[in-house]
Formats: sequence, structure tokens, C-alpha cells
Amino acid sequence: MTTTTKHSDSLTSTLLEAYKDIQFTLAASSLRNEGRDLLQRIGLPANKEEEYKFTPISKKIEGTITRFSHAIPSENVDQKTVDENLIPGLDCHLLVFNNGKLERNLSNFDTSVLSLISFADLLEGKMEEQVGKIAKANKDPFVALNQVAFQEGTWLEVAAKTVLEKPVYILQLIQATQEGETVHPRSYIQVGKNAKVTFIENVVSLDDSPYFLNGVTEINVGENSQVDFYRVQDESKAALEVNNTEINVPRDATFNSAVISLQGKMIRNNLSINLLDSNSLGNMYGIYMLNGQTHVDNHTNVDHTMPHAESNELYKGILADHSRGVFNGKIFVRQDAQKTNAFQQNNNILLSEDAVVNTKPQLEIWADDVKCSHGCTTGQLDEEALFYLRSRGISKENSRGMLLYAFAGEVLEKINNENFRDYCIGLIQQRLGTHYA
Repeated sequence: MTTTTKHSDSLTSTLLEAYKDIQFTLAASSLRNEGRDLLQRIGLPANKEEEYKFTPISKKIEGTITRFSHAIPSENVDQKTVDENLIPGLDCHLLVFNNGKLERNLSNFDTSVLSLISFADLLEGKMEEQVGKIAKANKDPFVALNQVAFQEGTWLEVAAKTVLEKPVYILQLIQATQEGETVHPRSYIQVGKNAKVTFIENVVSLDDSPYFLNGVTEINVGENSQVDFYRVQDESKAALEVNNTEINVPRDATFNSAVISLQGKMIRNNLSINLLDSNSLGNMYGIYMLNGQTHVDNHTNVDHTMPHAESNELYKGILADHSRGVFNGKIFVRQDAQKTNAFQQNNNILLSEDAVVNTKPQLEIWADDVKCSHGCTTGQLDEEALFYLRSRGISKENSRGMLLYAFAGEVLEKINNENFRDYCIGLIQQRLGTHYA
């Protein structure tokens, strides 16, 4: 990200002051100092910052959060809370986080196939050489803020040749005070060669209190491995959130992503895939189904660096009431990335005159032997299709629901895990029945 003087000085200073006394290991302190130095130079984005001009998250934070201390683990989190937020029928390795901190007594995973280490216990060599080297602080100021503020980073590792039949379910339970607080989760996921694993992250608001969640996830995929990473965001109407997720995909490896965004005051998802060698594949899918005042911004980036790699991207939005959606997708094809195959599409349906979507698909190509396409559409429901269904005796409510479900279904079918796909289908159907009839 290009440095700029158009930043929020007061908010930056407030946050740096709030997190000045956090204690780290020596290696983590280096990461923290790097983030602090960068924030002091460029600050958090203000309204005129190009990358955030449609998503004034700094302004929302200043107007919503009055306490910038870390939200301490909630006393309300117990086994009943966890059970209420499990996905029905999902047999999984369970990781429970309470305001960003791992609850080991509520988690349940096989340590023979999944290694989990706190950053505090991580070898300094791994901290210095790997953490912060994929999601770099200079690419987004909220990554720098996370480096300053995270308290308990988590290293997840799947050994080479491991095929996890059960997904890893990451349950993020968030509960702040009425004044609003902050949570800065951080994780590094290392997947060995010839492995296969699915991660499902679910962010759950335990009440309607405002909070600011600023997460960073780095994923290093091994050669000839497949990683599926799914995230569902169905949070409180007061939730403010920035996610930075960046992935390195090497030779013969595949990374699949799906992001299902349903509710929150303002959510910004930054998702970047680096295709580092031949026969690497990155797939990015997303649905944002919004109503009320919800604002969701998906910024994606695919970087093709070597020949014979492929990327596919499909994001779809359904917006009602006064909701707002933003999509900005960038595909970079470097000079050495001949024989690249890259596809990107963003489609939106507006169900209200007050709903707004800003979409900007982008291609930057320096190679000459490639196959690339991108596009976007924004419109209303197909009146002819609606008339056809009504003429067959189907009610207006059910006709609208059928068309909208078919629109979203193209993304839902990309989810490989059946239980999670059924769960997402249930969420979508519930929304169609209650908000889009």
C-alpha cells in the first residue's frame, strides 16, 4: 500500500497510547516495533484514502468505540455457549477463542494431527523468519495495528502428508463492554507438503455491545497440498471488523476460500493470494447478503508470479434497505507469469432504492500469453423470471426467494464441506424468508 498523509492522526495516537505497555517476547517485540514505526509514519486511513474511500472505518471506530483497551475474556463463555454455536452435524477439531484468547479447556482437537502453539512459546527463529512475512505491515495499516496490539498469537501447523478428514472449526466468541472494546486476533497457519485440510471460522457476537475486531491470518500452504478456508460473518449490528488474510500458494497446491457476510455495522475483508509457482491454483468465492445499515467491503488481490497458474473469483451481493456493499478485486499478472488463466466476476442485486454497491474489478497484466477476464453487474431482480414463476401459481414471496436463492447458489455450491454448506444454505434461506420477502 502506498504511504499517504491522508490519515487519522487522533485515532492512531489514541490506539498507540492504549497498547504501549503490552509485553512481548524478544522476537515478537521486533514485530511490534515495526508496526508502531509504520503507524507513526502513515497512520490509519482517513476518509480520503483511496483504498478506504468507500469504507470510512476509522471514522466509525472513533464514533463507536469509547474504550480502546483489550476486551478481556468474557465470564459468560462456558460449554453451553460453545454448544449453542456449533454447526449442526459438524464433526470437527474445535478451537474456541474468547475475545481473541484460546480457551483450551473448551477446545477439542487431535494433537497428533494438529499442532497449536502460542506465539509466546514459539521458537524465536520461527517468529523472526515467518510471522509477519506473508501479511506484511506495509500493505495495510490495520496489519501494522495488529502487530502493535495482538496479545496472544496462535501458530497452527498441519504436518506433511496429513489428510484431515474432519475440518478445523475456529469459533471466535466476542463480547465487549457497553462502551466498546477491541480484539486483535492473530494466527499463522503452516500446512506441510502433500496435506489436505479445511478451516471454518465463525465469528459470533454474544450480545449487541459494540466492538472493533482487527484480525490477521497468514497461511503458508505446502507443495501439492489443498487448503479450504471458509469464514462466516453474522455478527451484531454494532460490530466493526477488519480482516487481513494472506496466503502463499506454491507449486501444485490449491487454496479455496469462501466468505459469507450477513451482518455487522461495518466489515472490511482484505484477502490476498500469492500464486508462487507453476500449477498453483487459487479460488476465491463470496456472498454478502445485507440489510438494514450493514456495510461490507471485500477487497481481494491475486498475484500471479510464475507461469501456468490459475485463479478463479466469484463474489455475489444481495442488498436491501440502506445497506452498502463494496467490491474491489485486483489481479496482477507478472512478466514471468506466461500461460496464466485468471477469471474474476462480481454480480449484485439491489432490492431497495437506498441500497448502494461500489464495485471495481481490476486487471494489471505484464505478460503477453495469458487468458484473463473480469467483469461486474449490478441490477434488480429479473422481472420476466419473476412473472414466469408467478404465472405458474407461485406466490410473490416464494418467487423472489427462489430467484435470490438461485443467484446465491452458484457460490454456495463451491463450498466443499457438506455440513458447512448446509449450514450456510440454512442461513441464506432464513434471510430470504425474513428480510427479502
